[in-house]
Amino acid sequence: MSKSEIPGKVVAICGGVGGAKLAPGLYRVLAPEQLTVVVNTGDDFEHLGLHVSPDIDTVVYTLADLADRERGWGRANETWAFMAALKALGGEDWFNLGDADLAMHVQRTLRLKAGETLTTITSDLARRLGIAAEILPMSDERVRTFVETDEGVLGFQRYFVGRRCEPRVERIRFDGAETARPGPRVLAALADPGVRAVVICPSNPFLSVDPILAVPGMRAAIRSTSAPVVAVTPIIGGQAVKGPTAKIMAELDVPVTALAVASHYDGLIDGFVLDDRDAADKAAFPVAADVVPTLMQSLADREALARSVLAFAGRLEPRT
Repeated sequence: MSKSEIPGKVVAICGGVGGAKLAPGLYRVLAPEQLTVVVNTGDDFEHLGLHVSPDIDTVVYTLADLADRERGWGRANETWAFMAALKALGGEDWFNLGDADLAMHVQRTLRLKAGETLTTITSDLARRLGIAAEILPMSDERVRTFVETDEGVLGFQRYFVGRRCEPRVERIRFDGAETARPGPRVLAALADPGVRAVVICPSNPFLSVDPILAVPGMRAAIRSTSAPVVAVTPIIGGQAVKGPTAKIMAELDVPVTALAVASHYDGLIDGFVLDDRDAADKAAFPVAADVVPTLMQSLADREALARSVLAFAGRLEPRT
């Protein structure tokens, strides 16, 4: 299947590291104008006076081929002079901001203060880094993920980076989501009659996808599209490939299985892609399921999975 053989447009629902693994595969097998990536902003926070959008930046750096592949976040070939100087002055150094990465946060903060929307800023910065696909924040309004733990309530970055996901999770909430609205270009992308697939990337369902779905109107917009909605598993053989997904599921008393992830998206998805190591569970899925290798260790793996996901979506009946 070449780029020219993949019909229509694709909307990808994406968090940070997990979602950013599939996003470049989609980007490479689709023509740029075919792909829209809707990114979680629940992880955004204000740090050192700057507006930091970790998931957006992970997706942008990955598609721009600027990402540090070993760390999974930030820019490759980064330097850390700023952080070293900040630490020497007694400043907060629990959340690392690289010297080149700082430029992104400074530009975003200045432009937000000047009255521009996060959507406009994200699109422009992505274009300046050579990305032709559309990258959109889920909302232009403030939504913040908080994790209620056995150590108290922690902002997401304090939990994820500061405490390295060690506290036990009791509940996850998304402050501001109840009054937020999906970005207008997000709604337009989902309503486009040319959309042939909506793909929920293998991001953490609870920390990365749920904030997007918590924005009023988002679920309805996804359900109202005529395109099949397909989710890709973040769980392989009872384990998360990376990150705290399995730990959080266990602490929330959710079975650590691909089937549980599919059930979490009940009423939203038409199909689910599970790994071939979980093939024995296929018959138990409440929606159509496809079995393929989903572990992405190389760019070729990402492209192969993207093609498999799109081919699967193409075999599903359009919604009516």
